[in-house]
Amino acid sequence: MKFKYIFKMLRIAVQSKGRLYDDTMRLLSESGIKVSPFKRTLLVKASKFPLEVLFLRDDDIPQSVATGVADIGIVGENEYAERHENVQVIDHLGFSKCRLSLAIPKEITYPGLEWFNGHKIATSYPYILKKFLDENGIVADIHVITGSVEISPGIGLADAIFDIVSSGSTLISNNLKEVEVVMESEALLIGNWRLSDEKRKILDELLFRFHAVRSAEDKKYVMMNAPKDRLDDIVAVLPGMKSPTIIPLADSDWCSIHTVLDEDRFWEIIGRLKDLGAQGILVAPIEKMIL
Repeated sequence: MKFKYIFKMLRIAVQSKGRLYDDTMRLLSESGIKVSPFKRTLLVKASKFPLEVLFLRDDDIPQSVATGVADIGIVGENEYAERHENVQVIDHLGFSKCRLSLAIPKEITYPGLEWFNGHKIATSYPYILKKFLDENGIVADIHVITGSVEISPGIGLADAIFDIVSSGSTLISNNLKEVEVVMESEALLIGNWRLSDEKRKILDELLFRFHAVRSAEDKKYVMMNAPKDRLDDIVAVLPGMKSPTIIPLADSDWCSIHTVLDEDRFWEIIGRLKDLGAQGILVAPIEKMIL
């Protein structure tokens, strides 16, 4: 797609470091958008696409989008919920998944949510935590802290914590256990409500590329030779996008079948195909998929 308004740039705010930064840069790169960030440079123009990238702290991204400093932003759902800025959620991106959970020292027997009544909870997410406690009729002392929340119980600063959990290894290393999951989180694409028509056109192309990349995730392109007398049985077990491609071979009793399979069911389906007589099965990764 060629952009008529090439002087118009869409500005996207992204996290300046961490797992969300890595995942965002990977998505942009796979979408054909090259960004070469330089140290101490907050704003970088992308190549091959009318986009400029603004590197910020994750908790600054919602406000920057709400105020129009950035047009769109990629931010964790946890930060979006905590900052509750007036922005639109454009898309759920499916990466950088984690959860916000309550955790207590592992030696404590946990009887249920009522345990938190009267206890002090350390967190960097006071808004989400207070809303959750209020909804469940729990009265606790919320202690706001930034960074290293997990050490709070160990140094006597709090009785429990409310923080991001991914693998759970940080909790284990600090002798804590997860007892309540309050919300699931993933990367969101958020946007300012007042984008110009020119910028919306650029955003539409960006979304098209993002969707093409994400549609190919966990998919395999499969090619096989199959006897024609088992063709109906083989097609019946293929959960392809629409219908498999069937190509005649030099041997009139055989044909070639091409299809797309989800990786989570790949081995199950391949086994059934072999039992039905499929041979010469070739598997290739898919980089992009246009639906």
